Amino acid sequence: MTSETIECNLSTSGRLPLGGLLALATAGFITILTEALPAGLLPQMGRSLNVSDAMVGQLVTLYAIGSLVAAIPLTSATQGWRRRRLLLLAIGGFAVVNTITAVSTSYVLTLAARFLAGVSAGLLWALLAGYASRMVAPALQGQAIAVAMVGTPLALSFGIPLGTLLGTMVGWRYTFGIMTALTVGLLGWVVAAVPDFAGQCQGRHLTLRHVFLMPGVRRVLSVTLLFVLAHNILYTYIAPFLIRAGMGGQVDTVLFVFGLAALVGIWLVGILIRSLAADAGPGEYRSFHDCRLHIGFCRDQPDCNLPRDRSVGIVGGLLLCALMIVQTGQFHRSASVC
Repeated sequence: MTSETIECNLSTSGRLPLGGLLALATAGFITILTEALPAGLLPQMGRSLNVSDAMVGQLVTLYAIGSLVAAIPLTSATQGWRRRRLLLLAIGGFAVVNTITAVSTSYVLTLAARFLAGVSAGLLWALLAGYASRMVAPALQGQAIAVAMVGTPLALSFGIPLGTLLGTMVGWRYTFGIMTALTVGLLGWVVAAVPDFAGQCQGRHLTLRHVFLMPGVRRVLSVTLLFVLAHNILYTYIAPFLIRAGMGGQVDTVLFVFGLAALVGIWLVGILIRSLAADAGPGEYRSFHDCRLHIGFCRDQPDCNLPRDRSVGIVGGLLLCALMIVQTGQFHRSASVC
């Protein structure tokens, strides 16, 4: 059976292929966990690698740089590749780099592994939404994307707090080793449950300039840059921030509240994506930015009680996933496949 026949059968079935979509969601879960886990284990990793908290924070920076420099050229270079082979390559990259991170005693080698992890992440994020939408009928694409992206709030709400707790109990190296085992299991799941699709036809490859000039793309890119920058700065250094605020023992709780709100947000947007996709963006970023400013000013105010103001984290979590899903939908409306 050809990939075109498979795609046709899937897109006209009238139901969500949950097995395949949840495999994609698990790929997103591992991606976010790989990216953000050092935020919850900052002190432990710093002591083990004999560097400061600020230097451990650069593990997240190198991850981001890897995604930045690799996402566009790799996505462009692999447009014609079979989709499942490319997905397996991206997921397999996490198994390799998390293994290196788990066994490395060198800060420089760990930095290099984190850069390569970012490369895998850039490739994987470019695949997930389009892959999910090709697996269902047009009327179900919003729901399919929401299911495929649910790994992000699950990682934020459960994965990172549990990973932080596990790292405290058995050591951060074992935590990264467990992620490698999960990734290997995911590879088998993808082979068994995720259908394969063709890449783009050679004559339909889009240039970077053409994509950049598409309506809405520049707006989405600008909002995403500011939004993710604000989010990642706080998330990366949340552990030392909470220590200064007198909440050093509640890192897992704070991450859980934020991620749980994100899970609610992604559920809501999965329902409302069609009506929200045309209008969302700058307003959500401004609200999220206001939450971050509140927390930043709160740190130095003697009468500020962060647990009392946890509604700020809830709103931020809701808006994080709302904006992420809406932007994914905006990008996908302009995409074309072979």
